[in-house]
Amino acid sequence: MDLSIVIPLYNEDESLPELAAWIKRVMDENGYSYEIIMMDDGSTDDSWKVIEQLRSTNPNIKGIRFQRNYGKSAALNEGFKAAQGEVVITMDADMQDSPDEIPALCKMLLDEGFDMVSGWKKKRYDNTFTKNIPSKFFNAAARSMSKIKLHDFNCGLKAYKKKVVKSIEVYGEMHRYVPVLAKWAGFRKIGEKVVEHRPRKYGITKFGWSRFVNGFLDLMTIFFVGKFGKRPMHFFGLWGSLSFFAGFVISVYLAVSKFFFDKTGMTQRPMFFFAILAMIIGTQLFLAGFIGELISRNSTERNNYLIEEKTGL
Repeated sequence: MDLSIVIPLYNEDESLPELAAWIKRVMDENGYSYEIIMMDDGSTDDSWKVIEQLRSTNPNIKGIRFQRNYGKSAALNEGFKAAQGEVVITMDADMQDSPDEIPALCKMLLDEGFDMVSGWKKKRYDNTFTKNIPSKFFNAAARSMSKIKLHDFNCGLKAYKKKVVKSIEVYGEMHRYVPVLAKWAGFRKIGEKVVEHRPRKYGITKFGWSRFVNGFLDLMTIFFVGKFGKRPMHFFGLWGSLSFFAGFVISVYLAVSKFFFDKTGMTQRPMFFFAILAMIIGTQLFLAGFIGELISRNSTERNNYLIEEKTGL
């Protein structure tokens, strides 16, 4: 199979027939063998009924339905598990992503050797204050921390080689940073293509202000887990040791000062309490790293390494 098109959706019954017909036209024009995997994320409208109706007329359409709303990341993760195509395309169901972009995205993967290609909605039709400006801020932060030169990490229109989606796990609200997950999994050739952003034709946006706070916290999580997930002591142990050492040195200085120079009581000096606090925090950080190491060592995934290929075995 050439393509798997994974479409996470929540209450999008109005747009699905038009989107499915558009995708079918593009697939037929380019001669692709394909499947459309519609991930119903616990919709409360008639989305599932529409998927079943579309399936009856187009056997390339498949559907997976969650019992309740789990979020876009869960929908993408299950869609990636089900995908069989050599190239996997993700796109939103609200008709703001154009299926006409799919052939060019595939060409970049197959002809130019990219592992994944992310869309860049350079010209947007969203509200400038509530979406465009915050998005620019978070994309700049993501570029700075991940060193991935993308302008639009959260663009729903992306293309992946099959081995990429089978090597990553999208959880929580990490769908915003799939390129970062791919990089941590060892896929370095990540490209970008300017794509069309269409005005919303059906329904309303499903995202509120909380996504900006959650997006920043998720970026911190990805950065930490990617760098220290299998060696937490390298982070907690380092800062714990430095904190304890600083507190210990201050305590020794205060003790020497009391007995040989200044007879003022140690407990009457503010630095004494700072030293005690530093040693307590240092001990807690060190213990956190030690417990993290125990958990990591006993994890069933501690030796899950991604092997690209083998020969002679």
